[in-house]
Amino acid sequence: MTGVKIVIDADSATAPFEQLRAQIAGQAHDGTLPTGHRLPTVRGLAEQLGLAANTVAKAYRALESDGVIETRGRNGTFVAAAGDAAAREAAAAALDFARRARRLGLDRDAALAAAHEAVRAAYDESR
Repeated sequence: MTGVKIVIDADSATAPFEQLRAQIAGQAHDGTLPTGHRLPTVRGLAEQLGLAANTVAKAYRALESDGVIETRGRNGTFVAAAGDAAAREAAAAALDFARRARRLGLDRDAALAAAHEAVRAAYDESR
């Protein structure tokens, strides 16, 4: 991957596909991987990183599902305009959560505390 550094830590408790997914997503969101950047093929990246092709394919599927990358058939896989898509999806998920918390009878402070704890837990587990 020209100009992009992906490092898979074989000793990490985090699965290799998740390490790959998180690194590509992070680099897409911070601009290291600009919108439109062409990613290597599944087989090419698997070979480069010493991973199974299925591992890379799983990461690419998750990234595509999250709107971070897009596959354009035989033309390849590219970084999508993920910032807008990710922000829209996060806002929709937050609204769904808020509506459900209200239906469950939680007050605003309890709902915010639950959301804060969920975010803390999710970000702590990815370390």
